[in-house]
Amino acid sequence: MYDSLKITSVTIIFLSVLFCFASPAFFTWPNILNILTASSTIGILAIGTTFVLGANGLDLSIGSLMALCAIFAVTIFPDSSFMIILFCLFFGSFFGAINGWIIAKLNLPPFIVTLAALSLYRGLALIISDGRPVYGLSEFIVFLGQGSFLGLPVPIWLFFCFGLLGHILLQWTKFGHQCLAVGDNEEAAKNNGIKIVRLKIYLYSLSGLAAAIAGILFMGRVNAADPSAGIMYELAAITAVIIGGTSLSGGKATVIGSVLGALLMGILQNGLTLLNMASYYQQLTIGLVLILAMIISSKRVSA
Repeated sequence: MYDSLKITSVTIIFLSVLFCFASPAFFTWPNILNILTASSTIGILAIGTTFVLGANGLDLSIGSLMALCAIFAVTIFPDSSFMIILFCLFFGSFFGAINGWIIAKLNLPPFIVTLAALSLYRGLALIISDGRPVYGLSEFIVFLGQGSFLGLPVPIWLFFCFGLLGHILLQWTKFGHQCLAVGDNEEAAKNNGIKIVRLKIYLYSLSGLAAAIAGILFMGRVNAADPSAGIMYELAAITAVIIGGTSLSGGKATVIGSVLGALLMGILQNGLTLLNMASYYQQLTIGLVLILAMIISSKRVSA
């Protein structure tokens, strides 16, 4: 795991130096803040994904759930920032818990369940909003996405605070240890008294909560609840998690690595944008990085 953190850190440094030579605008304070802010949404999704992958699960619905939570909450409570935030978090946790219950109770593959949820949640978001973004958000919601506190954008503060809480939860609590135990050997974990169904409900609920937080930040940044928000974000989050050192087959996970993986993805995307690379080439690059990350992950497992 520590080798993975070293590799990710070295890669971040290498890409940063490369983009510094390629574009003078890269290593400037405003651009560094842009990278950190842009990495926040993927990073928060990646932290939730770390727990799911660490338990040998998979959640492909988080990008769609981002959009659904925002659309749902803004439609029901258009004028209350507090209620929008509260219900975003509730909806995210609730729909995530439904995923976990179906997977655990009915013993269905996470890939199939969350792939179906990806389509279902996106469809609901489009139906509720009639396919159009909802504008006119409150000042506080916009502040969460665009505001600053002590010289740093609010999304950066939320990203690193969520990362710190995630690290503590994974490394120093019974819940985190049980996640990794289930990922390492679910049958043995069950025989040792771990309640698998309940644990998986909590896991996917946490993933849904992360999607809701990411959805709040995203709609604050664009000043709209957009039904198309979060498209392909689940793949970027999974890539960040695997790059950071979490095993795709479960049993090993690191929130710190996922945070670094999200920063690496942010640096890569920002650097390619500064080089005027078209967005479809950026998608190609992210796909190649995901394949490389999976190859590296499989090598770790076989080593």
